[in-house]
Amino acid sequence: MSSWEVRMSSSRGVPYFYNGETHESIWEAPPGLTHDQIATLPGAQQHLLKSDRPAQVRASHLLVKHRESRRPSSWKEDNITRSKEEAIEMLQEYASEINGDPERFAELASKYSDDSSHSRGGDLGFFKPGQMQKPFEEATFALKVGEISDIVSTHSGVHLILRTA
Repeated sequence: MSSWEVRMSSSRGVPYFYNGETHESIWEAPPGLTHDQIATLPGAQQHLLKSDRPAQVRASHLLVKHRESRRPSSWKEDNITRSKEEAIEMLQEYASEINGDPERFAELASKYSDDSSHSRGGDLGFFKPGQMQKPFEEATFALKVGEISDIVSTHSGVHLILRTA
């Protein structure tokens, strides 16, 4: 009988594996357990199998910062003074120019995104729940691959998000 169980991380909001005998905690499935064995572990039904959310997603974004952003500076501007409303207006213009086209999204993110992802066409790579600010995470996980979000506001600024995987 396995002494592993599945628990939910209160800090990251993702499931992890805990061994009651050794008190070991790990993020990945314990080696040597089959998918069927993992499905029968205590907590697996509640924390692993209840959701149709993927374990991770990949996304790109176009970020426009404003003066109320957590860090109101970027690779283009040392001191961003635009209002949040102006940042939203800018994103609305970008969204109409993108018109659902992922290639155009990458072009505009390269040119206009206010963070280092601009050098990668806005690509943020893969991330799991708990790794991004909550509004950003919720919007990204709600998108289907290839979909672009409405404007999402976080402490970093305002975003358009393209889910890529």
